[in-house]
This record gives sequence, C-alpha cells and structure tokens, in this order.
Amino acid sequence: MNPKDIFSYAFSAIKLRKLRAGLTTLGIVIGIAAIVALLSITQGLQVAIASQLQRGFATDTLIVSVGRGFGMTDSGFSLLVNDTQTISQLENVTATVAVIQRIGYIKTPDGQVFPVTIVGVDFAVYKEIYSSTFVAEDGIIPLSPEENAVVVGKRVSDPWKNGTLRFRAGDAVEISWTNIAARPFRNESYIGNVVAVLQEVGGFTLGGPSDTSIYIPISKAQAFFRTDKCEMIVVKLKSDDKTTIESTSKAIRKLFVDQVTVTSATAVLNIISNVFSTIELFLAGIAAISLLVAGIGIMNIMLVSFLERTREIGILKALGMKNRTVLLIFLCEAAIIGLLGSIIGVGVGLGLAELGIRVYDIGGFGMYQGGQAGSINIVPVLTPQVLLGAIAFGLLVSLVFALYPAWRASRLKPVEALRYE
Repeated sequence: MNPKDIFSYAFSAIKLRKLRAGLTTLGIVIGIAAIVALLSITQGLQVAIASQLQRGFATDTLIVSVGRGFGMTDSGFSLLVNDTQTISQLENVTATVAVIQRIGYIKTPDGQVFPVTIVGVDFAVYKEIYSSTFVAEDGIIPLSPEENAVVVGKRVSDPWKNGTLRFRAGDAVEISWTNIAARPFRNESYIGNVVAVLQEVGGFTLGGPSDTSIYIPISKAQAFFRTDKCEMIVVKLKSDDKTTIESTSKAIRKLFVDQVTVTSATAVLNIISNVFSTIELFLAGIAAISLLVAGIGIMNIMLVSFLERTREIGILKALGMKNRTVLLIFLCEAAIIGLLGSIIGVGVGLGLAELGIRVYDIGGFGMYQGGQAGSINIVPVLTPQVLLGAIAFGLLVSLVFALYPAWRASRLKPVEALRYE
C-alpha cells in the first residue's frame, strides 16, 4: 500500500467517526491554544518591556548609587554632586551627571496639585548622555537654563493620553516639597517656568528620563533641597562592551572604597531577559500538561477504534495487508488529528492572546494613575520557534500516545480478528 492510499484510508476512517474525531481534536486544540496564548503574551510583554527599557536605559552607562548590597550596615557615606569630577578622571569615562531627586508636588495653572518626582540634573550633560530620550516635544530644553526652568515629563503633561494637557511650554507652575529634615516639617515652594515637555519615553527607566518626573537645574535643586548630596551619578562610557563596563565598574568601587553600588544597564537587561526565559519555560510546562491529557484521550480513542475495527483489521490482514501497513494507518490517523488540532490550536491561541490583551486595555491595568506609573502597550508575538514548536509538539504527543494502540492493531492475528464479536 503506497503512502497516498494509507493517508486516504486513514482519513476515511476519521470521516466515519466525525464526532469522536472532533472531540479528540478538541483536546489537542485546547492544549496548543494554551501554549500559544501564554507564550505569545509573554513574548509580547518581554518585547514591550525590553523596548521601553532600551529607550529608558543607555547601554553605555553605569549608575553609581550609595550602598554595598543587602544586609550591609549604613556607614554614613553619601555621594556628593562634586564626586562627578573625580569619576570623570577615570579611563573610559566620557561624561558624568549627578542626580538629585525628591518626591514633591506641582500645581497646574488652574490650581490643581499633583504628586511628581522632582529631579535635579545638569541639562547639558544629561542631554548628552540621553540624547535619544531627553528630547523636547513641546518647547526647547536649554543647555544653560535659568534657575526657574522646568522640563516636564510626557505623562505629567498628558496623563490620560487624550490631548487634555495639564502643562504646556511657557506655563508658570508652582513646585513644592515637604522638608522632613526641618522641625517642625514645613512645605517649601517656588514658581518655575515650563520651558519644555519631553516626548514619551516609556514606562521604565534606570537613571534616565521618565514620563512621570519633572526636571530642574542641578544648581536650583541644591539650593531648593538645601543639599549637596545626590541619589546617584550617571556615568557615560566610551563603549558598552563587557570589558569596558567591568573595568570601569571595578575602578569606581575602588575609588569609593566599596561604599557604592555600580549598576550596568546592560546587566539589568540581561537579567530581565533571563527571568522571562524562565517564566516562558514555566508557563509552557503548565500548558503542556493539558496537551498530555489530550494525548491520553487520543490513546483511549485509538484503543476504542481498534476494538471496533477488529474484524475489519482481520479481513485486511487476511487479504494480505502487512503488519507495518496497519501500524502506519493507525499512526496516520493520529497524525492527522494531531496536525489538524495543532494548526487550529495556534489560531485559537493567537485569538485568546489578542482577547486577553484587549481585556487588559479595557480594564485599564497598567494605565497612568495619579502621575505615578506608565502604561505598557503589549502586542502578542508569535515567534517562528513557538509556532513550529507548538505544531511539532502537538504532532509528537498524538503519535506517541497512538503508538501502543497502533502496535496492538498491527500485531493482531487474522484468525482471531475474524472470530471477534
């Protein structure tokens, strides 16, 4: 019997038992759909986060902050704004900028008050380091700003993404914060002038521009917050290769006698990528359980089919059909069910992923709330590896679980089969 005849015979057997074959196929569809939906959403989330991180991060930068790690006691060490001069003298360092930041409030021209992160930086150096994200959408970022200059993040200006703007370039705004170092606590404020509104950066950042922050000159931050201490220093390197990052990080830690933590944006991105790989593997394992259950269903159906067709098999073998041909017929039936279920499952899985994302958007999860968070635009991603892997896995499960019934059918003796009632 040639392959075409085997396929035709197997397909005819499936058509004779449409309902049973349909229910068996449904089990494969559910398993493959679960795998595709979970992995495509996870892949889409990873791509969305990675793209936002790469915009908010600069891979050729290091973030220097106070601290030696978890469990270490506070030594009283503080980073100072002038420490940028010391770090700038190191090899492979092209620019440094100190960052002073506090949680404060900004009042709109119509009198509404909203919480924001107030960040003090040197506009010229900060723009040099983050040339692709510290960019004005409205107004101009001055390289030599006046003391009252204010640059506003996109979500601070347009929190609802509908064109209803709180702030525009040219607006006068009141900036305030609560000085908790004073006794009693007191609110301090000044009137600033919005010189620019940043273009949208995204929901994540590491030292770089943020949609939910406002930026003031470093000299104004020192005077307004009455401090020369900074929360971090951003260091720009000549390149983002591993050797440069590691050698410069080591030099900075040595410079401050291991009183600082040096964080590489590249390292953070790698960690996030590894975390998502682990999550994908875990989710795929959970979804695969449903596919294994479907495989047991295939074995059950094939055994029932074998029992129902015992006399038929006996007649075929009495007419000269070989054991191998009977085995291939049963395996071909399972392959058709597995392949059809896998293909339909991929489509259903993508549909479920799209539906899940729409529910996410409609429900408002991750949307900007009160000036404190950014939204994540997720688009399900079905990679060729996931597509081919899901189809191959569905086909493999079908064949493996059909192997025993097919083997039993092929070993059936014609005389016994013809006597079977």
